[in-house]
Amino acid sequence: MNAGLEAPAAATPRLDMHGDELYFVPLGGAGEIGMNLNLFGHRGKWLMVDLGVTFGNDSTPGIDVIMPDPAFIEERKRDLVGLVLTHAHEDHLGAVQYLWPRLKCPVYATPFTAAVLRAKLKDEGMSEPVDIREVPLGARFEIGPFAIELITLTHSIPEPNAVVIRTGAGIVLHTGDWKFDRSPLIGPVSDYEALARIGDEGVLALVGDSTNVFVPGESGSEADVRDNLMELVGKYRQRVVVACFASNVARLESVAKVAAKHGRHVALVGRSLWRMHDAAKATGYLKGLPEFLSDDEIGYLPRDRVLLLCTGSQGEPRAALPRIAAGNHPEIVLEPGDTALFSSRVIPGNERAIAILQNQLHALGIEVVTAIEEPIHVSGHPARDELARMYQLVRPRIAIPVHGELRHLTEHAKLAESCQVPQSIVVGNGAVIRLGPGPVSRIGEVASGRLAIDGNRLIRMDHTVMRTRSRMVNNGAAVATLVVDKDGRFKADPQITVHGLVDPASEPNVAAELAATVRAAVEKLPTVTRRDDDQVKEAARIAVRRHMNASHGKKPVTDVHLIRV
Repeated sequence: MNAGLEAPAAATPRLDMHGDELYFVPLGGAGEIGMNLNLFGHRGKWLMVDLGVTFGNDSTPGIDVIMPDPAFIEERKRDLVGLVLTHAHEDHLGAVQYLWPRLKCPVYATPFTAAVLRAKLKDEGMSEPVDIREVPLGARFEIGPFAIELITLTHSIPEPNAVVIRTGAGIVLHTGDWKFDRSPLIGPVSDYEALARIGDEGVLALVGDSTNVFVPGESGSEADVRDNLMELVGKYRQRVVVACFASNVARLESVAKVAAKHGRHVALVGRSLWRMHDAAKATGYLKGLPEFLSDDEIGYLPRDRVLLLCTGSQGEPRAALPRIAAGNHPEIVLEPGDTALFSSRVIPGNERAIAILQNQLHALGIEVVTAIEEPIHVSGHPARDELARMYQLVRPRIAIPVHGELRHLTEHAKLAESCQVPQSIVVGNGAVIRLGPGPVSRIGEVASGRLAIDGNRLIRMDHTVMRTRSRMVNNGAAVATLVVDKDGRFKADPQITVHGLVDPASEPNVAAELAATVRAAVEKLPTVTRRDDDQVKEAARIAVRRHMNASHGKKPVTDVHLIRV
């Protein structure tokens, strides 16, 4: 096993793109869960699989959406022959609306995924049409030198596809997100025969999901969740709220059937739920169900005749359930005796936000039930037995774990080798892997990174703006205004404002103390130095930071405005 995520090299390695060489380059989703962007290079052309996002947290102030930096492939966009989307989750297609204008390649997707993408693009108000090429489940088609076949799998969203990539150097199976659900409820079961067929054909490499590699056994079935919700909801006599991932259309259907059995009407609360509902209806899913209500219609019904299906299971502040719990939803109020069922898992990194949400619900007198107390959620990703079965069916020569942190990738590589896969290789974003012909090898690194939506613009996460903002969050900020003559003599007392560190009501003397400190620091400078704007500003800046560090233990980001009269 080749393990370890290596640091990026200084220069892009030389790529022989004119022979039969086949390259794999992940720019997102390798060494992390989410934000997937995978590239395959062959005979002078590049194929992209997925283009997703991840989401900001407390460590990224002011940032909600983060995505891979596509600079490497953007420089080669004339050779980018297409983007294949494995399914409609945000971490696999959420960056299309932001990055497609930089790439402008055809986008291939099955009907449900295409419907979701079109809705997102419409909401975004794209100024130019995206070239979406809708393909059926199980489709075979060619994109440049790549012969593509889609294999139907199961996941927590309709139409998840593994992508078979046939090239002159061999066959790659990119699994996307998947599981082996014996009773998926929405869509067909996984196409085991197709997987075994390409295994017989001979698979060079499997690029695969590592999310649940530490979970023993199997991930469980949506049918079991439906049965458990059916029994659980019948126990409650007041309003019931179910929080789940909006993309889980099977869960949406289950909630509708559970509610119907218990004489309740379902209201969809949250924009993303309605988007998924509309895409599912447009592509032939959710047939034979009662009409869903909007949130402004439920007030006319008795509380024991309502079931609310809400977004916000991860504590996202602008989603429906967190707004309800905070008391600022325009239509919905919960009362003591109501129940909130969290039919979802905790995504790593969201623990604090979810705890805050659940504590708010408890404070309102709401009974909170999670998948820890009751079996009301199953994962959409393969546990260890499912991973082993995939390797038994496909029998690749090389395993390349993705969609996981380093600990997931390393464990996945070990599991693959225990399944008699001859070689596994652990890579990070930016790694360039030569899959063939000949032995697999890591030949170098290319530039990779992250972009963020900051207001109405895209910036790199390592941009000076982001570093400064992070420092301001942790250390506060200060502004000093100095009015001096040409020789640096003060014409008025310095004016100092401190943000995020000082309470003027309880610390009224801080501004005056800072002003005196700055004045003293500047007046100590020699006359010739006081005539230099930059040196005066630096002396004042240092004085502010030293004083605040001594008095408050913080060094604020400090700007100095110098006015000469």
